[in-house]
Amino acid sequence: MAAPICTRAGRRPRLIYRIHLDCGPARGRPKGFTETDYVRLLDAAHQQLGGPVALVWDNVNTHVSRTMRELIAARLWLTVYPLLPYAPELNPVEGVWSHLKRSLANLTKHNLDQLTVLVKNRLKRMQYRPGLIDALMAKTGLDLQPP
Repeated sequence: MAAPICTRAGRRPRLIYRIHLDCGPARGRPKGFTETDYVRLLDAAHQQLGGPVALVWDNVNTHVSRTMRELIAARLWLTVYPLLPYAPELNPVEGVWSHLKRSLANLTKHNLDQLTVLVKNRLKRMQYRPGLIDALMAKTGLDLQPP
């Protein structure tokens, strides 16, 4: 899963997410999100937000790879600010994952399809709770208002 929290002055915050299903190992295919998958998500966020994007990003390997730097450089509307290494408390999306995991606790699903439906349902609910997203942003202590 990947999800940016998007804010814009005067508008409610937004959670945009994508889920990548890995249905077992395949030779030569990466398990998780690739640089291309992340860029597609960022392109979708840009399209939905209708303006330039400033991205505060953690230091996952695919986020800082040479390929990703090239893909970011090709998007003039995108500015990336890296988070400090080992600072998950500054990343509001960590709160999304924590909240999601707590909402899934003690639930039993029998297969990946059922779990996927449940996860999508929970993330969709979060999308319509701007107060929750605001709280996750506030918890970081970051001032994301333009200067």
